[in-house]
Amino acid sequence: MPARLSSVAHAARWRMPLALCAGLAQAASLALPGSGQPAWWLQLASLAALAWLLRSSTTVRRAAALGWVFATAWLAGTFWWLYISMHSYGGLSAPLAVAAVLALAAALGAYYALVSGLFRALALDGRALTAIVFGALWMLAELARGVWWTGFPWGAGGYAHVEGPLAALARSIGVYGISGVAAALAMLLVQVRRSDLRSAPAWALALGLAALGAGAAWQRHCAVELCQTPAGPPAPPLSLALLQGNIPQDEKFQPGSGVPMALQWYGDRLTSLKGALVVAPETAIPLLPQQLTPGYLDAIAQHFASNDSAALLGMPLGSLESGYTNSVLGFQPGQVEPYRYDKHHLVPFGEFIPPFFRWFTERMNIPLGDFSRGGLAQPHFAWRGERIVPNICYEDLFGEELAAHFRNPGTAPTVFVNLSNIAWFGNTLAIDQHLHISRMRTLEFERPMVRATNTGATAIIDHRGVVTHQLERHVRGILKGQVQGREGPVTPYAAWAARWGLWPLWILGGLAVLAAWGFARRNAGHHTG
Repeated sequence: MPARLSSVAHAARWRMPLALCAGLAQAASLALPGSGQPAWWLQLASLAALAWLLRSSTTVRRAAALGWVFATAWLAGTFWWLYISMHSYGGLSAPLAVAAVLALAAALGAYYALVSGLFRALALDGRALTAIVFGALWMLAELARGVWWTGFPWGAGGYAHVEGPLAALARSIGVYGISGVAAALAMLLVQVRRSDLRSAPAWALALGLAALGAGAAWQRHCAVELCQTPAGPPAPPLSLALLQGNIPQDEKFQPGSGVPMALQWYGDRLTSLKGALVVAPETAIPLLPQQLTPGYLDAIAQHFASNDSAALLGMPLGSLESGYTNSVLGFQPGQVEPYRYDKHHLVPFGEFIPPFFRWFTERMNIPLGDFSRGGLAQPHFAWRGERIVPNICYEDLFGEELAAHFRNPGTAPTVFVNLSNIAWFGNTLAIDQHLHISRMRTLEFERPMVRATNTGATAIIDHRGVVTHQLERHVRGILKGQVQGREGPVTPYAAWAARWGLWPLWILGGLAVLAAWGFARRNAGHHTG
């Protein structure tokens, strides 16, 4: 074999392992093993490794394969804990559970394979154009994963940036926009040359990017700290009591163990606590109202009717005839009927069964697996001058759906409340990843998020994305603290996402790719001419 062909073959052997390692590093950047903290620098570094591999790839097919290996490793390394829900709690055999996780990661990785191959096919010249187009393509892949087939955006690269310099962009472009900017920066990084130290255009580009970053940071600081003029005195903080039952998931729906345990513990706390707002997590009460002991819910309602406090309580509602919902009931003094919120964005396989997959769910023992969907932007829970908007479990992944509450700024939320049960995924980094997802929503909307969960992370996050209170995980306890509701102008992200959803990002990304395709065709015409 000629020496040149031998070196090419040798290089090809280590490119795929490098793409795999970079993908695993991308997964770790979302919540570092050991600490659970996000690592924005690792996200940029891992994506820069892929960018370097794509720039040096020789064919479209090889570039697509590199992108697919990177994305499959990243996604499998991010949500590997789905194995626990399917095998440990769902009863699916271990080989089939492993295969299901890998198949999901590989299928979602196809979006990134497509954009990686397309990037190589465009063969662009010019550093800025190359970076912009790569960022646009990567953002489009993230959007596709987050929207198509009901969407599963868990682990989007932008969530690594709830801390760090790009966090300031959340209020303007949201998590998907941050993912695109991070990809563009990663591509710029791998194009840096030593000669750039003596290049005026390179310095101008660097200073321009620094100025944009500083401007975004100042805009955010001004909005959340300095420049807001309140219309009147702020409402006093809400005192909170957030319940974390720590009911074992393998017992949660068992009538002889977890059910009576939950009914007694939550029932006792709900009828004795006197915080301004008491919150119990998703399906804290694991039975339908008609299955409860007569008077159980009436006692809870009576307690809050006769005290100056309110509660939000997660439980299933409905009947065989009308359908079942994963819901939140709200109780407060002076109400005729309890407040009700029905989960809108359901989890595939966990809460509804996609077409042609009933054979798969029948192999698992997961109760309450087929719910009806609630409406988008349901009414808020009004209490103590606050407009409280609940969301259940991974609904806080879909910022564009929460943004629908901001269509009328006068009735926009002042506080978000997330009720979750991710005990399905054990004592894993899923807890940290979900906490950072909620933190990103607070950065996008500049509204606090209160979290009440079964096993963690039960926490209070302020409007700056800072965790101010957090209960130890996997213990049974009550987190007491305060939250300050947030009024004032809505963020740019909330304003445009409320009106148009994610379409502005789709259009910007698509226009960038179409322009690049036009440049590529024109250059090809010049070369052939």
